[in-house]
Amino acid sequence: MTTSNEAVGGPVVRVAGGSPHRTDVSAVVDAAREATETATVRETGPTGADALEPLLLVTVANKTAFYATPSLDTVRNVIHAAESGKSADALADGADAVVESDGTRLPVPDEGPLRVGCRRVLGRCGWVNPTEPPTESVLDAVSDDSESVCTEIHRIGLLGRGRGDARADRPVAEGWATARKTDGDTVLVVNANDADERNRTDSTLVEGDAGGVVDAAMAVAHLVEAEDVIMYAQTGSMAAERLSAAASRYRDEYGDAPQVAVGPERYIAGEPTMALESLEGNDRLEARLRPPGPETHGLYGRPTVIHTPRTLLQVREAILRPEEFDADDADPGTRVVTVTGDVDSPATVELTTGAPLRAAAAAVDRTETKMAIVGGQFGGVTRHLDHTLSAPALSGANLGTEGVVELFGDDRCALATVGSRARFASEENCGRCVPCREGTTQLTDLLRDIYAGDYDDDTLRELTRTMRNTSTCDFGRSAARTVETAMAAFEAEFEAHTHGRCPTGQCDAQAGQ
Repeated sequence: MTTSNEAVGGPVVRVAGGSPHRTDVSAVVDAAREATETATVRETGPTGADALEPLLLVTVANKTAFYATPSLDTVRNVIHAAESGKSADALADGADAVVESDGTRLPVPDEGPLRVGCRRVLGRCGWVNPTEPPTESVLDAVSDDSESVCTEIHRIGLLGRGRGDARADRPVAEGWATARKTDGDTVLVVNANDADERNRTDSTLVEGDAGGVVDAAMAVAHLVEAEDVIMYAQTGSMAAERLSAAASRYRDEYGDAPQVAVGPERYIAGEPTMALESLEGNDRLEARLRPPGPETHGLYGRPTVIHTPRTLLQVREAILRPEEFDADDADPGTRVVTVTGDVDSPATVELTTGAPLRAAAAAVDRTETKMAIVGGQFGGVTRHLDHTLSAPALSGANLGTEGVVELFGDDRCALATVGSRARFASEENCGRCVPCREGTTQLTDLLRDIYAGDYDDDTLRELTRTMRNTSTCDFGRSAARTVETAMAAFEAEFEAHTHGRCPTGQCDAQAGQ
């Protein structure tokens, strides 16, 4: 969808940025609107490149000039120059890049974080009005022959993405088939509530392309014959705002749209079955025993399909462009990853699943990496970035597939890092199962004992094994993974603390504060 001004080649000004830059984005948008006389000014969503935002994009004809974190004077001067008839090339003085664009997706400069990876599901982010439905609706593609589409998704073997997806790292089509053959009115839940501040994957997609998420959700609802579609996000979040606005616009255009519901800003609220507890209005969130899974007994006992925005947009791409998905691949498609940790600014990028982790790390400025935690709050610890992004490769290395790669420098203590996460697990678990409730407390105590000179590695390993194998949900299993992998990678560093020495000096510095 284009404005008439853009359609005839007039200057189009876009201001891109997400919730971390909301105030600055608003200031740039206001300055742009005050300065313009003939140009179209649009506020778009995040691009994924945090270091560039707010990002001013000025399009004249088929070329776009990029200005990262511009001053308000720069905004005014650039708009006046564009309106005076100068070409995008003429605007290059002071611009970070000038790139040819086709008008449908964010153009990519030759250098900088935006050049990393590919932009398939991220393509509209930072370029379109986030609440605008796509001109190419995927619902149209599935309406005529949903059976053949389901068969194609099954053939491709597309896996769910993210810890909030009930089919995470498992074929989505199998879950759809289960829900369709189960008695009852099926419901689709779009789980966009991820309170792990490290993980900006779903928030980037929702804040940047809520219209695409809604369109994909309605198509999947048609495929699974869902009577209701509920989009679940955090209370007061930009994601909730944009999903609501996108649903309204979709309803105006197509006559039907999802409902939007909000839940608490709690880490556990993003776990699929605890998301259902929240949607049912329960004050105490507890993981549900499985089996039965949500596809057979979900929201209010109805068959329920639960997908993250990442999964839905992968489905959308697979339906529209199946040639980009290799059915012979163990994890077809792409994965969206947030790179964070000891970096100047985080970045969210999209890579093919055969790419190594170090390809994602190229999107950020960083010092030498001592270790990485892959998988978010309770990711696995590794010394190197040679692992590929596919779910089987990451799981085989005991790393997480949740979509976060944290990079840490030489001044980070492995014991202190995983100890703080074990403490978080002991405080934030739902309390439903003994292995997680008691195990996380014991885990924290055993790690504290190391500082007192008692490193009982056999007990720690047995505890993590028990938690990994017997916890009801991924919370306890992944909390054990963080400690288990850190012990394997930094055994000598753990041992050093029993002698009162922190090799990095981090613990000594904290003790002296």
